[in-house]
Amino acid sequence: MGDTGTLAARVRAASHLTGQFRLRSGRTSGEYFDKYLFEADPVLLADVVDAMRPLLPAATDVLAGLELGGIPLVTLLSQRTGLPARFVRKKAKEYGTCRTAEGGDVAGLRVVLVEDVVTSGGAVVEAARVLREQGALVEDVLCVIDRQEGGRDGLAALGLTLRPVLTRAELDAVA
Repeated sequence: MGDTGTLAARVRAASHLTGQFRLRSGRTSGEYFDKYLFEADPVLLADVVDAMRPLLPAATDVLAGLELGGIPLVTLLSQRTGLPARFVRKKAKEYGTCRTAEGGDVAGLRVVLVEDVVTSGGAVVEAARVLREQGALVEDVLCVIDRQEGGRDGLAALGLTLRPVLTRAELDAVA
């Protein structure tokens, strides 16, 4: 098994659950990849982030992690690459700065979104919209798992390229 196969087997072993799960998209699934289980393991998290590094476009100025699962990923990826991080909330904070995107300005910067799992891409679409409204150039999305349920095509329709570490097919291949 190559490096991708080994990582896929480790991520699947750590995070694959069966049962009835409602996804963010509203759909129901008989299986679920609980990203918090692989993100809570410091060795596995580091290996996942190391696999993300080569997927980063060379011209990246800033990394932006989506709340909540993208935050540990973007924090460690920022530390490993030296690129600054931003943190994108699901909705604007209702006190203090009242911002959706935290950590600094993004206007005029090439921002790469960092997410844990992409299914339909709804959370990524909303984050890209918010950052673009703030003047960011957002064209690329890194994720750990692409569930291959339409997210890639939906993102592409908005000019976003999905760059997954692992796909559902790769995770299924190691089952």
